[in-house]
Amino acid sequence: MNAPSLAIKAAEMSGRDAFGAYICDEATAKVVRAIAAEHNWGEDRVVLGGIDGAVRALAVSSSPLFLLIDLSESESPRGDINALAEVVEPGTIVVALGTVNDVNFYRDLLASGIQDYLVKPVAEDALREAVAHVEMILSQPAAQVDTAPVQEHMCAVIGVRGGVGASTIATGCAWIAAHEMNKKVALLDLDVHFGTGSLAFDLEPGRGLVDALENPGRVDSLFLERATIKESEKLAILGAEAPINSPMVPDPSALGHLQGELKSSYEVVIIDWPRATLPMQAYLAGQLTDVVIVADLSLAAARDSIRLLSFLKEHAPQATVHLVVNKNSNATALELSRKDFEASVERKVDLVIPVDVKAAVAAAKKGTALPDIAKSSKVTAQLRVLAQRIGGMPKEAERKSILDKVTALVKKAPKAGAS
Repeated sequence: MNAPSLAIKAAEMSGRDAFGAYICDEATAKVVRAIAAEHNWGEDRVVLGGIDGAVRALAVSSSPLFLLIDLSESESPRGDINALAEVVEPGTIVVALGTVNDVNFYRDLLASGIQDYLVKPVAEDALREAVAHVEMILSQPAAQVDTAPVQEHMCAVIGVRGGVGASTIATGCAWIAAHEMNKKVALLDLDVHFGTGSLAFDLEPGRGLVDALENPGRVDSLFLERATIKESEKLAILGAEAPINSPMVPDPSALGHLQGELKSSYEVVIIDWPRATLPMQAYLAGQLTDVVIVADLSLAAARDSIRLLSFLKEHAPQATVHLVVNKNSNATALELSRKDFEASVERKVDLVIPVDVKAAVAAAKKGTALPDIAKSSKVTAQLRVLAQRIGGMPKEAERKSILDKVTALVKKAPKAGAS
């Protein structure tokens, strides 16, 4: 007889079943039962019913640690996955089977939180390998699962007017912090009806943010791991596309609890904070380490920058404020010069983001952040400086990185008089 599997040991510790499978056809169920027998899982854990059966069963019972679901009879896999997410407990690892052999479908499943996807007919060896990977995850000691204390940086990005590019700057800084600074980053899009944080990366937002606000008691590190959408290993996104006819006014305790859990789980949290919600959500400002105010050179932006600076002075005195001018329009149409703008708001502009329409369009078409498309552009250079400041890079390191680039350019330049 085989020794008890690691999943069974984990299940004994957690009080939950080790394994459950919901399969659409008997031929596949036979393969799954054979693998289950190898791991000392009961064959009765393999039942017919597909993902519909899984949703019905798990709505009234606890989730296993390892769940295998069959999507081959699903008419709306994405909708069924969302329904499953509402009933599955945090910490459950889900592997899916199906007949669709398409890389975009595969990526969508991974982005929604599915651990792996196998195309039917499933060979025993392929399923055995997937199970081994799940066993490896479950065998990791709890101390290895992101429990080390991190230096938290929580930054809100606020546009003083609609269309100034605050969301573009938020997604760009989040991408740089994750991919170039190697930080564990969360992007929280608080526009629950019209947010673009997920859309910018061509991802479905899911119900993660809505669930977090409706069920704050469930929010912990495991919940966040399941509820966030993964752009990459380092960048997680939490947002929503709530129906327009469904007003949502988050309870302060729910949103405050979510903010605290994000801060303790990620090194950098970037919040795309709609200015219209500031009066109702002023309590969020107390946990911020940085605030980026995004403006353009218009009279309205100057007026509202003054008002926003006053708001932050009262509600976030601990935060470092970065005033950014985003030149996302034709320079000839600007109402104020930079000098006049600075005189109006009575402080210097920290950064000016130049116009790069071509890169912005290319990023939108590809479904990624602008710095991913135009790594050497002037726009990305400024976003990189901003990301380093809000992500906790010391000023000395920031200056050193700039000097290194200048030195490299000087070394590459041909010497005077060289042939």
